[in-house]
Amino acid sequence: MIKVVGLGPGSGDYMLPMAIKAVQEADVIIGYHYYFQFIEEYITEGTACIGKELSEEEKRAEIAIEKAIEGYKVVVIGSGDASIYSMASIVYQMVAKSGEDIELETIPGISAFVAAGSKLGAVLGHDFCCISLSDLMTPWSTIEKRIQAAAFGDFVTSIYNPKSKKRYWQLNKLKSIFLEYREASTPVAICYQLGRPEEKITLTTLAELDVEQVDMFSLVVIGNSQTFQYKQHLITPRGYLDRKPHTGAEIQEASFREIISNLDPNAHPSDFLWAAIRCIHTSGDFEYINYLRTSPNAINSWKTYLYQGGIIVTDVTMVQAGITKSYLEKYGNQVICLLNEPETVLLAREENLTRSQAGIKLAALKYPEALFVIGNAPTALIEISDQTREGKIKPAGIIAAPVGFINVIESKERVHLLDVPFAMIIEKRGGSNFAAAIVNAAFSLDESSTYL
Repeated sequence: MIKVVGLGPGSGDYMLPMAIKAVQEADVIIGYHYYFQFIEEYITEGTACIGKELSEEEKRAEIAIEKAIEGYKVVVIGSGDASIYSMASIVYQMVAKSGEDIELETIPGISAFVAAGSKLGAVLGHDFCCISLSDLMTPWSTIEKRIQAAAFGDFVTSIYNPKSKKRYWQLNKLKSIFLEYREASTPVAICYQLGRPEEKITLTTLAELDVEQVDMFSLVVIGNSQTFQYKQHLITPRGYLDRKPHTGAEIQEASFREIISNLDPNAHPSDFLWAAIRCIHTSGDFEYINYLRTSPNAINSWKTYLYQGGIIVTDVTMVQAGITKSYLEKYGNQVICLLNEPETVLLAREENLTRSQAGIKLAALKYPEALFVIGNAPTALIEISDQTREGKIKPAGIIAAPVGFINVIESKERVHLLDVPFAMIIEKRGGSNFAAAIVNAAFSLDESSTYL
């Protein structure tokens, strides 16, 4: 019989009664020699105590198997919980490989991260994880992936084996990774010799974490994005409800951050990327980053034009309605749509045009240097493209987003040949909502620096 027993972090106050009973009944106790001091009072006279070094885990398991085969009641001790970074997995693995019919039992104990959770108050109030920085049995490449996942996933994270004399750089690397995802002010606790007379807890922040204060007898606890300090306690709320976006602006901001987290911010010019983000936000479809085309610096040039009060001409009222009113009021822009004007109806009848084309034709006469935004009618885009090519008008730019099946692709192909800034939703895709989204991207380009 082999029992693998967790002793807790050190103090007898943290040792479970069933662990004490297992130690008292043992014929042979095997473990890291340092741990025997914590169970001296429970060891029965005549019990064989076999102490080994930290690196001799497999040797401890081998001895345990030998003694169990000989008929002894064997206890293998470890600090914390027997199944968390302790001897249980090694003993069970080696017994399984041996083929011997040995009865096994794991006696739980209070792990260091649980003790830290109680000492700190309420830091484990939401999802958490534990990561060991020891690369003796785990490749560093694997450990680094787990660090990335914990940081990105916003887990409260407890760091076991954070530093030793020979492993002194890993904790600093972890800190730099976490700072890519967490605020510098994220609370951090260094918990030294938990449950032992030398116990010391230091509260700091992620940015100010001094790795030189940490050693192998320390556990480092890093809070998540919600964790806060109250007096000498760390508190992690049980949910994100208090931080959940409620207003339209908060919801939009959270949406943009979600979109950006799924894109490569260095793969495209920032003004193009911002327009693509607005299109993705409009559609809920990440593929729209592949459906958007712009001429170089187009969105940025329209920002300047619009900030100077530039006029916008649209083919349909849906585009007009989709442009954010607060921007228009701030910069004094007019949005012109002549679709429903009496003169448009008359011109359409006289020249056998669609009303969208007739409206754009009249608007081009009145506002030849406007930003033309086409979100519905390919005939309107053809009209503007032809007039631009013939030199009749000189637009500040063309946003080409008509949608449908007839003449849509053909109308967009014309725009590529024009010497004006353009943005386009390619193929048969598009619509008034995308046309308006691109205009709003130009208006809000200065805001993009908050996200990109």
